[in-house]
Amino acid sequence: MLLIAGLGNPGPTYAKTRHNIGFMAVDEIARRWGFGPWRSRFQGFAAEGSVPTPDGPAKILILKPQTFYNESGRAVGEALKFFKIEPENLIVFYDEIDLAPGRFRMKAGGGAAGNNGVRSITSQVGPYYRRARLGTGHPGQKELVHGHVLSEFHKADQQWVAPLIEACAEALPLLAAGEDEKYQTEVMRLAPADKVDPRKAARGEL
Repeated sequence: MLLIAGLGNPGPTYAKTRHNIGFMAVDEIARRWGFGPWRSRFQGFAAEGSVPTPDGPAKILILKPQTFYNESGRAVGEALKFFKIEPENLIVFYDEIDLAPGRFRMKAGGGAAGNNGVRSITSQVGPYYRRARLGTGHPGQKELVHGHVLSEFHKADQQWVAPLIEACAEALPLLAAGEDEKYQTEVMRLAPADKVDPRKAARGEL
């Protein structure tokens, strides 16, 4: 079984913010592949389903921690222990300010790079899990980061946000098969970010 966790903050106040693009991605995955109903489990909302791979259907649990972003590890660690899932079978979708808006990168292991949600997960399960990083851009100054990640996407951002999360869902069989590099390539093929100007995106001027 794979555990796919999306990071975000609970409640309608945060639903459309940059910090919640991880929630948006896993919501689209659940919708695209017809996962079961969301249930309250593991200090979060969880849904089960499967996707096809060359080796047969891959069983997947999707988790949206409701512990608030910076404490995501509590929910993820609980689910991993319950199902006895190894960290290499954990995939975390989250916003990455060090990637330009619309860019997407897979990464295995490594540090938290200042992301408190990732740091929380690492404290619970160690660093050896897979990360699906959705670029949301950097505001340019360190003191602006907090407000940036907790602010809503501009209306113009939808020209790249919607295609990106749809591509993450559409290409999922590659990720489920362990083909992380091919998955990254396919996501960017389906949702090319070349047309996104990072400076304009940061100002909502796409």
